[in-house]
Amino acid sequence: MNNIKTPINDRVPLGQKAAFGSGHLVLNLLPGALAVFMFFLVTAFGMDPFLAGLLGGLPRIFDALTDPIMGFISDNTKSKWGRRRPYIFVGAILSGILFALLFQMSEDNSVMFNFWYFLLMSLLFLVGNTMYATPLVGLGYEMTSDYNERTRLMAFANTVGQIAWMLVPWFWVVIADPTVFPLSDETLMTIGEMGLSGDDLLKITNEKLQATGVRKLSIVVGIGCAVLGVLPALFCKGMDAGKMENRKRISLKTLSSSFKELFQGIKEVFKNKPFMKLCGATLLVFNGFQMVASFSFFIIVFYIYNGNYGDAGTWPAWFASFTAVVTAFMVIPIITRFANKWGKRNAFIISTVISIIGYILKWWGFDNGLNEQFNQTGLGKGLNSFVTSIFDTINPFLDSIGMSWFSIDVSQGAPWLMFLPIPLMAFGLGGLFTLMMSMTADVCDLDELENGMPRKEGTFGAIYWWMVKLGQAISLVLGGAILSIVGFDETAVTQTAESMINLRIADIVIPAATAALAILIMRKYNLNEERAKEIKEILISRRGKL
Repeated sequence: MNNIKTPINDRVPLGQKAAFGSGHLVLNLLPGALAVFMFFLVTAFGMDPFLAGLLGGLPRIFDALTDPIMGFISDNTKSKWGRRRPYIFVGAILSGILFALLFQMSEDNSVMFNFWYFLLMSLLFLVGNTMYATPLVGLGYEMTSDYNERTRLMAFANTVGQIAWMLVPWFWVVIADPTVFPLSDETLMTIGEMGLSGDDLLKITNEKLQATGVRKLSIVVGIGCAVLGVLPALFCKGMDAGKMENRKRISLKTLSSSFKELFQGIKEVFKNKPFMKLCGATLLVFNGFQMVASFSFFIIVFYIYNGNYGDAGTWPAWFASFTAVVTAFMVIPIITRFANKWGKRNAFIISTVISIIGYILKWWGFDNGLNEQFNQTGLGKGLNSFVTSIFDTINPFLDSIGMSWFSIDVSQGAPWLMFLPIPLMAFGLGGLFTLMMSMTADVCDLDELENGMPRKEGTFGAIYWWMVKLGQAISLVLGGAILSIVGFDETAVTQTAESMINLRIADIVIPAATAALAILIMRKYNLNEERAKEIKEILISRRGKL
C-alpha cells in the first residue's frame, strides 16, 4: 500500500474541494436537465420529432468547435485573477440565465417560431456553457500537482456531481405535477372556453401542465446553477500563472497566428499516447453505457410491468436515483482507495471488471419470476413490510408539501432484485470519470515535459470532453438503431417476448463488451505514480514550483 503522505502545500483544502464539487454539480445538472426538458419539445410544445432531433444535434456540432477554442484562450489568458476564474465566473452566470431563457417559449407559438427560437438560444447557451465548463475542467487539473491528491480531488468533485443524477430523474415527475406547478387561472379559463371534453380536454390540459412545468422548473434550475457555478471562481486556486512562459497574446490582431497556435496545440495533444488511451477507454466505456442507458426504463415498463406505465410508476426514477446514490457514497470512495493502493491504471481495470460482473447480473435482477419468488420469501415480505411502514409514516408529510408522487406502493410486491446489480455496475462510470480526470492531470505534466510552456490543461480538458460528447452523439444514433434491430416498437402498448429478450441481452452484452475493450486499451498505459513523480521533479528543477 502507498504510505507516502501528500505534502501540505500540495493538499487541496476542503473548502476548495467543496467549491470545485459545486462546479461539477452544475456540469452534470445542466446537460441532465437539458435532456429531460428537450423531451417536452414534442409532447408540450408540439415540435415535430425530426425538428426536435435537429435541435439536439445541430448545436452539438457548434459545441465541438468552440470547446478547443475556449481551451486555448483560457490556457493563454493573462489576468490578475488567473487563467480560468474570470471565465468561470462570467460563464456560470451566462449559463444559468440562458438555460432559463432557453425554455421560455409558449406552446401557442407556431412550431417554426419555437424551432428558431430554441436553436438560436441553444447556440448562445452553449457559448456560455463552454466559457464555464472548459476553464473549470482545466482549473481542476492544476489545483494540485500531487499524484494521489489529484485522485482525491476528482473523487470529491464527482461525488458532489452525482447529486445531479439523484435529482434529474425526478424532473420527469415534477414537471407534469399540477400540485408543484399549477396552471394559472387565466390558463384554466382559456381551456374552459375551448369547450373540450374527454380525451381532448385531458390532452390539452396535460400539454399546458407540461409547458408550464418546463418554463418554471428551467428558471429554478438556471438560478441554482448560476449561484453554485460561481463558487469555483470565488474560492478555488489554480497554478501561479505569473511564471508561465510562452503564452500567446489573445487579440483580434493576432487572430490568424492564434489559430495556427491552436491547431499546433491540438496536434500535440493528439500525439500524446497516454492521453489518447484515456480518450479511447472513455469513448468505449461511456459510449457503451449511454447506448443502453434508456433500456432499463423500457425493460422496467414493458417487461416487468408489461407496458403499464401506471403500475411502473416511479420505479425507473428510483432505479436511476439509487444508482447515483451508490456511485457517490459507496463506489467513488472505494475506487479512491484502489487508486491509492494499486495505482490509477490498476484501479480502472479492477473497477471496470467489477462493472462487467454487474452488467451480467442484470439478467437475473430483471427476471420477473425471480422477483416474484423473492417477494414470497421471508426476506422479501419483511422488506415490503418495512418499506410500507416507512411510507405510511411519511405519506401525510409528502402530501402536505405536494410530493405524493415520491411515495411507492409495495403492498403487492416490488422488483427489488433489479437494485442488486447496481453497486457493481456503478463501478463503471464511477471509476471512469474519477480516475480518467485524475490521469489527465498527470498527462498535462507529461505534455509540459515534452512540449514546454504554456501548460495546456484547458486544451486537454476540451479534447477529453469533446470525446465524451462524441460518445453521446454516437450512442444516440446507435441506441435507436439497436432498438429497431431487437424489434422494439415504441408505438405498441406491449412488446413481443422475443423483442424483450433481445433487448435484455443487448442491455448486458453492449456495455460489457465495450468495457472489456477499454481494459485492453488501458493494459499498456504506463504513466504510473513513479513516472509521474519523476516528471514532476524534472519540471520543478526546470522552471521552479508553480
